[in-house]
Amino acid sequence: MKHSAFHLALPCYSVTKTKAFYVDVLGAKLGRHSTQWADIDLYGNQITFTKSGEFNFVYKSYKFEDQVLPSFHFGVILDEKSWKSAQQRLSVNVEGMTEGITFLKNKAGEHTSFFVEDPNGYVVEFKCFKEAKQVFVSQNS
Repeated sequence: MKHSAFHLALPCYSVTKTKAFYVDVLGAKLGRHSTQWADIDLYGNQITFTKSGEFNFVYKSYKFEDQVLPSFHFGVILDEKSWKSAQQRLSVNVEGMTEGITFLKNKAGEHTSFFVEDPNGYVVEFKCFKEAKQVFVSQNS
């Protein structure tokens, strides 16, 4: 099955720090950019960061399976080899990275995730499904 890339646009405090985090730390590629904005290629998906002020959310977290998770986050779904490689590489370079957490253990959609925070306070999730075909499966399937 062919997948289409997603595009996400987010405000950021510093274009320079944001580019450095995504390119130098996460290993993403830099696309078109200026002093006011940058396109980041994260695993074939486009995130556009635009310099702006603080962006406020009322509910910053929620609880899922006894874990407190960030309400506002985005991420990538990787195969097991790529996920383990990213986890190993980032554990050396990223302060405050979470340990791998397995969700929906022994249920449809079982996956393991870890989270990192960028310089703007956005949380990026790296997710690996036990069964790749279960990315969109419902609990009733």
